[in-house]
Amino acid sequence: MSITTMRNEVKYFEDKLKYTVGPMELEEMIKSPECVRVIDVRETEDYDKGHVPGSINLPQDKWDTAEGLDFSKVNVMYCYTQQCHLATKACLKFARKGFKVMELEGGWAAWKEFGLTVETGSMRKAA
Repeated sequence: MSITTMRNEVKYFEDKLKYTVGPMELEEMIKSPECVRVIDVRETEDYDKGHVPGSINLPQDKWDTAEGLDFSKVNVMYCYTQQCHLATKACLKFARKGFKVMELEGGWAAWKEFGLTVETGSMRKAA
C-alpha cells in the first residue's frame, strides 16, 4: 500500500467520524437540544407515520427554504436507509450554504432497528 493511499484512507475515516453519527450517538445528542437540530428529509407521509423524536420534516421539494435548519447548531439529516442518498444530498446542499451538518448513518431504518423511541404525527413540519 502506498503512502498516498494510506493517507487517503485515514482522511476518509477521519471525515466519516466528523460528518456521520450513529443512531445511539444521535439519541444522546438529542438530550442536548441546544446543540443539535434533527432534520428528516423523507416525504411528509412517511414522516407522519414515524420519525426521530423532535425532528423537523424538510422533504426535498422544500430544501430551498432551509426552514428548520439552524446555523448555530449541528443539523443532523436522515432519510430512509443507508443506500438512500437523500440525506447525503441534503448535507451537501446545506453545507454549501454554511450550515454545520452531519448524516445519520443508516437513516430511519437504522433508528428503528436499534429500537429507539419513535414519534408520530405531523407536529414539526417545515412549511
